[in-house]
This record gives sequence, C-alpha cells and structure tokens, in this order.
Amino acid sequence: MAAKKKVNPALMKPVQPDEVLAVIVGSAPLPRGQITKKLWDYIKKNGLQDTKVKTNIKADDKLKPIFGGKAVVTMFEMTKLVSKHIKA
Repeated sequence: MAAKKKVNPALMKPVQPDEVLAVIVGSAPLPRGQITKKLWDYIKKNGLQDTKVKTNIKADDKLKPIFGGKAVVTMFEMTKLVSKHIKA
C-alpha cells in the first residue's frame, strides 16, 4: 500500500498578496497553492502560455509588474517572481 502523500503545511498557510499580485488573485489572504492556481487560471483564460514552448508564460499588462517588467518568463521563474509579491 502506498504511503499517503504529506501536504506541505507552508503551502496551506494563508499569505497576503501585495497590491500588484492582488490585481489577479484578489486581496484576501490565500494559501500559496491557491495563488498559483488562480495565476494559472488567469494565464489559461487569457492564452498567455506559449503554444510552442509550454514552459514559457507571456506577460500581459497585468502580469508584467509581477514578472518584474519581463515580457516572457518560464513557469519556474514565475514561482520565484510571484513570491516577491507575497507577505507571509
């Protein structure tokens, strides 16, 4: 029988998005996992994932400030950039 996967408690603790991130995810405190989910929902809804290089995310006017002004970031880079807009 497989062991049950442990949930990282740090991902469950609500964190406060700053004003820049709140434009997309809202201003209420959310767990990091929910922030990531809302960002992906936004990216998919607006067709911002590169169709050829799936790991690349294209920034629109709302994402550019979160991405430090970059036009394109990788999904791995995105996680790091988003954490700069979260107050634990």
